[in-house]
Amino acid sequence: MTNATPTAQLSDAGVSIWLDDLSRERLSSGSLQRLIDEKNVVGVTTNPSIFQAAITSGTDYDAKIADLAAQGASLEETIFEITTADVADACDLFASIAKSTKGVDGRVSIEVDPRKAWDTKGTIAEAKQLYKKVNKDNVHIKIPATLEGLAAIAETLGEGISVNVTLIFSLERYRAVINAFQTGLKLAKDNGHDLSTIHSVASFFVSRVDTEIDKRLDAIGTDEAKALKGKAGVANARLAYQVYEELFSTERWAVLAAAGARPQRPLWASTGVKDPALPDTLYVTGLAAADVVNTMPEKTLDATFDHGVVEGDTITGTYTEAKGVLNALEGVGVSYNDVVALLESEGLEKFVASWKELLADVDEALAAARQAA
Repeated sequence: MTNATPTAQLSDAGVSIWLDDLSRERLSSGSLQRLIDEKNVVGVTTNPSIFQAAITSGTDYDAKIADLAAQGASLEETIFEITTADVADACDLFASIAKSTKGVDGRVSIEVDPRKAWDTKGTIAEAKQLYKKVNKDNVHIKIPATLEGLAAIAETLGEGISVNVTLIFSLERYRAVINAFQTGLKLAKDNGHDLSTIHSVASFFVSRVDTEIDKRLDAIGTDEAKALKGKAGVANARLAYQVYEELFSTERWAVLAAAGARPQRPLWASTGVKDPALPDTLYVTGLAAADVVNTMPEKTLDATFDHGVVEGDTITGTYTEAKGVLNALEGVGVSYNDVVALLESEGLEKFVASWKELLADVDEALAAARQAA
């Protein structure tokens, strides 16, 4: 253990390391394979911002866009083809990990169009379409945890499709997500699906909580307020793990587990530290516990590999302290409910903005390709 790298130590502690990035260049250059081989990466997540950055930087997609332009593909069809091709190829890359872990890891996530986050039926339809197109057992369809998304999550799982629930900020919404997951598995069972083949993670966002709350603490300006900076994100996530432990030890869950169901694991998302005053591995080493996923941008992964100090389980037994942090925030005038509602709204707005940028850039590339032809 002492000779193991920090990322290997995290794996030993029960943390699955997933990379929060995907591009054609990562696949073709072998850089993703190297992260699997050297830094214990066992999965990948994507989102609209990641695809926008990948497709609009460099020339890796030019030939594919030109080919689709020649075929007369529409703008929406072009983006659908490009993103699903990357995800399908990544699924192949992780297939052996998926097989060795019985589908728990080796997962690759692709998100529904974020403009449908408030459209239950539209989300369900696109989730099915993405699942059919990628056509890989180890794909996760990402669905935002909006109120409208909860029903879509249950319905999608009920079709036997594995789901990554994204953009969770509040403990209350996380409880609703687990309820939707267990409802979905009951539907899947009733529909005749093998529950052992259905997988899910619940993506609980971390750093954005600190960014917003610390801004408010600075505005309050008292010593008491400033002493709470950099503590909310970890506290919130630790209490989410307590919710996970609670809701996956109920009689309701025991019935599903007896039918072969696997629990929906907590996934720590937004784990890149934004505040230079905080340790750059805070949201990794401070949130280690059995059966969690940490999806990291490469910068955070590199920092963890280089100098992360892994101390085993840093979540269990911290719940009283974590609750004290949230209570203290309310005490100095920071409204938890206001913060998490704002973060959900802003998170969706950012993804929609990235998607619109992607649409505009690919539309321009299609027009140029048609003109060149």
